[in-house]
Amino acid sequence: MKKILLTLAVFTASSYTLAAGRDTINVVGSSTVYPFSTVVAERFGKSTEFKTPKIESTGTGGGMKLFCAGGGY
Repeated sequence: MKKILLTLAVFTASSYTLAAGRDTINVVGSSTVYPFSTVVAERFGKSTEFKTPKIESTGTGGGMKLFCAGGGY
């Protein structure tokens, strides 16, 4: 449960920060939290003036590789 709440907090904080400088938000990472992240992204898109974030399930390792490569994730 703590992992889910931490994921939500990080997602929310980073979403607001990234949304200010981009048209879209891309989120990649663990397949375990993919269903939860998708729901959060849909609610974020419906309750703010921003577009619904794009969620990809790459696995934790795949997400870290994309993040470290600096591809904007």
